[in-house]
Amino acid sequence: MPIDSFSQFKEHSVAEFFKKNKQMLGFSGKVRSLTTIVHEFTSNSLDAGEEVGILPEIFIQLEEEGDDKYKIAVQDNCGGIPEKYLGKALGQLLAGTKFHRYVQQRGQQGIGASGCIMYSQITTGKPAWVRSGYKNVIIECNIGINVSKNTPVITNLTKTMGEFSGLRIEAHLGDVRYENSGYGVYEYLKQTVLANPHAQIEFIAPDAQRYMFPRAVDVVPKPPIETKPHILGITANDLVEFSRRIKESRISAFLAEEFSRVSSNKVKELQELLPDIDFSQPPTSLNWDTAEKLIKAVHTLKWIAPATDILRPIGKENVARALQNILNPQFIAQSDRSPQIFHGGIPYQVEVAIAYGFTNGAHNRIMRFANRVPLLFDAGACGLTEAVKTIEWKRYRIDDFENMPIAVFVNFVSVHVPYTSAGKQAIALEEEIIAEVRNAIMEAARPVKGYLNGIVHLQERSSRRKVFLRYVAQLAGDMSELADMPKKKEAIKKGLVDLVEHRVGLIEEAEDAEAETAKEANAANGAVANGQENGNGKKDFEEKGE
Repeated sequence: MPIDSFSQFKEHSVAEFFKKNKQMLGFSGKVRSLTTIVHEFTSNSLDAGEEVGILPEIFIQLEEEGDDKYKIAVQDNCGGIPEKYLGKALGQLLAGTKFHRYVQQRGQQGIGASGCIMYSQITTGKPAWVRSGYKNVIIECNIGINVSKNTPVITNLTKTMGEFSGLRIEAHLGDVRYENSGYGVYEYLKQTVLANPHAQIEFIAPDAQRYMFPRAVDVVPKPPIETKPHILGITANDLVEFSRRIKESRISAFLAEEFSRVSSNKVKELQELLPDIDFSQPPTSLNWDTAEKLIKAVHTLKWIAPATDILRPIGKENVARALQNILNPQFIAQSDRSPQIFHGGIPYQVEVAIAYGFTNGAHNRIMRFANRVPLLFDAGACGLTEAVKTIEWKRYRIDDFENMPIAVFVNFVSVHVPYTSAGKQAIALEEEIIAEVRNAIMEAARPVKGYLNGIVHLQERSSRRKVFLRYVAQLAGDMSELADMPKKKEAIKKGLVDLVEHRVGLIEEAEDAEAETAKEANAANGAVANGQENGNGKKDFEEKGE
């Protein structure tokens, strides 16, 4: 008897999908799963602190409860969540303040914290306990997730008045493991403070060891500025979808109000190119064919580049302080790159620093970040790693990149990070991004080469002196003996030393003059090269506004 496969036809919620495919959220492997949970809760706290202008103080504690079972507590001082949104923010996947906004932030999808609470629930059967202090109202409750409906389940809710301002989450976790490795919680927090020098993090490990990561700067980063999508990055499908959920009464107003850099003059140019489209019609009248014509016409015009002042990089001074605070290297070099554009209309910026010569142990060679968030996993599939590995390091006197005491810090800053998966641990292999990261690394590597050349030069000078001075004592003795003046031996020795120092000094002065001339020539060549590099990504845009 034939089987009716359609009798098994069912609908599933997004929570059910991610429950079955939890590896897509980063829950693949016991160590990685625990690091992912700490990452998601910490990132939420850092984002909240920046939005309300508070220097974040984050407390994290892990307690072992059995084989591969832990209790986690995370608390911050970053303003809390109001009761109205508490359930959806922590107990519903794809709900939050981030997915629909065009703004630089650590989270993007509205999955992270609620995904962690779902993971807690499916590995221990227990809900999370939450305490939220928002505007002097303190809410305490248990939060779980109805997986089949993707809705929050709130129980034991109490409400009191008090001064606590922030969020505390306690959850029980199964199938996780704490390890003090390059992929563990400690390394993640160390790198988090490196990219967020304004944050203070206190961590109590399962063995009760307390780690304090103090802030390196006392200035809250300026909050990121929300912007509108640039018209060049929009597809026909986007245009149709946007037109269904806006309030403008005419297509012309819709284009000017909903997209970046669309002025009334640009709308007129589009009208001239598309006389068969009535721009006074309501946007809801847009169908696929009309949207496709509009997008094709958009790509025939010159547009002002998207605003880049909306980006919030860490900043050279803050990066240098953080690297010095955490790694304590002998030398730090940084790039100074202008914001660029990818995918036709998405602004981004790359921050690169190279640290050389560590005095406090081994460190990661490639330190990847996206909007200040450490990327510890999936390095082999990441565009940032690809950029670092394609550099000809020997050109910069780094003959053995894998074994020399060197670390490359790369932070990708954008309103949209092109992650390879929902786990948010690797950036896609976008050619434009890889090229810009390479340019930034090469810019930072040039001073490193100069520093290493200086070390080699000093070593050579020291060796040269030693070669000459090695024979001074013997020569002074021989000369005093030949002259039958044994009492003059020390005077002869001093005279020979002075002569060697004088002659070597003349040689070094000539070398320094030659090096200075070469340095000036290289600086001039570098300025030309940087000018060419910084122009990348903007050549398709107008030079000035209208």
